[in-house]
Amino acid sequence: MTIQTRTVAEAEADTRLDRWFRRHFPQLTQGALQKMLRTGQIRIDGKRAEANTRLAAGQEVRIPPLPDGPPPARDQFLVSGEDAEWLQGLVLHRDDSVIVLDKPHGLPVQGGPGITRHLDGMLDALRFGYEDRPRLVHRLDRDTSGVLLIARTPGAAAFLAKEFRGRGVEKTYWAVVIPKPEQNDGRIDIALLKQDGPRGERVMAMDDPDAGARAITDFRTLDAAKGRAAWLELKPLTGRTHQLRVHCAEGLGTPILGDGKYGGAAAHMDGLSAELHLHARALRLPHPEGGTLEAAAALPPHMKGTFDFFGFEAPKTLKPRRLAPVSRR
Repeated sequence: MTIQTRTVAEAEADTRLDRWFRRHFPQLTQGALQKMLRTGQIRIDGKRAEANTRLAAGQEVRIPPLPDGPPPARDQFLVSGEDAEWLQGLVLHRDDSVIVLDKPHGLPVQGGPGITRHLDGMLDALRFGYEDRPRLVHRLDRDTSGVLLIARTPGAAAFLAKEFRGRGVEKTYWAVVIPKPEQNDGRIDIALLKQDGPRGERVMAMDDPDAGARAITDFRTLDAAKGRAAWLELKPLTGRTHQLRVHCAEGLGTPILGDGKYGGAAAHMDGLSAELHLHARALRLPHPEGGTLEAAAALPPHMKGTFDFFGFEAPKTLKPRRLAPVSRR
């Protein structure tokens, strides 16, 4: 048994330290983990930590020698034939390094309290003959649909995690907000702070930029319906939890349709779906094997219905593609 150091992946950002340990070392009991934390054997970037410490991508976790125990039960990753067929049908693009998935609204990306069915637990269905299990490299909220990137090899996962940390990824989201914002386009630069409460985690917009983590979103209005609602294009330049939802509700004063958590009753409209109208439309990023990967996903059914109601016309979705590097002559 030796001391290990592991780097927190992009997909693991915001995970509690105790949950991170249970995911990687299922043989470790909560009591043993607490003892190691109390005695300072477990450290994050060289500093002591608590069980509820939230991890950030790129942090280094010191792992002391751990007690022996049985390996993770394989049945936790068993996927039914029906689920496997369904998940494989969501693949938009697949090559030797990456899989692009069209994540549906309502599917959690990772497990948590009360969540037994989630994407991370079904990734064995996306091996497609590979020995390595596919890995998440970023996340979408349960109620956000759209483009989700998955790495097929450890090398691709490391490359992509670095790109997401270094902001080498261009993310484009679509949202329907109510009512139309006063400005047609602009930049929202409002710090955000996560807080735990009786109804779970909530993100707060902070007037003092030093009181929270800086969060920046560029937006523009693509269409509007007589001021009642607007179709926005959102480009987050940072990746904070619930950033787009809070920036729309607090920064623009126009909550995303269906977002009762941050918009309350004002986020709903009679006759329209009460589901969250936030869609990860597209990603553009460097490909692990060179060149650029572009991927886009069509609207989910509930947003398609709302677009039809307001007369918004979304452009046709192009198939994901990998662009070769441009050579200089």
